Amino acid sequence: MSKTQRIFTGPDMIAKGLIARLNEIGINPIERKEHNSATMAGFAASIPQQTQLFLMEDELDKAKNIIETYLAEIG
Repeated sequence: MSKTQRIFTGPDMIAKGLIARLNEIGINPIERKEHNSATMAGFAASIPQQTQLFLMEDELDKAKNIIETYLAEIG
C-alpha cells in the first residue's frame, strides 16, 4: 500500500498554482481543505482558505524540483 506525504499547506491560490505545475508533469496531488471538512462536521476550528496538498510517496522524487522551483518563485 502506498503512503502519502504532505507537500504543502497554505492559501488556496498558491495551492492551485502548484497543482497546475504538477499536473503538467502527470502528477495529480490529493487536495484537502480542512475548513470545508470541519464545517460539514459542525466544527469551525480551522483556517478558511487553507489547503493541504499530498503526494504518493513514489511521486515525490519526480515532483521535488517542481515544488521547490514553484515555492521559490512565489517567495
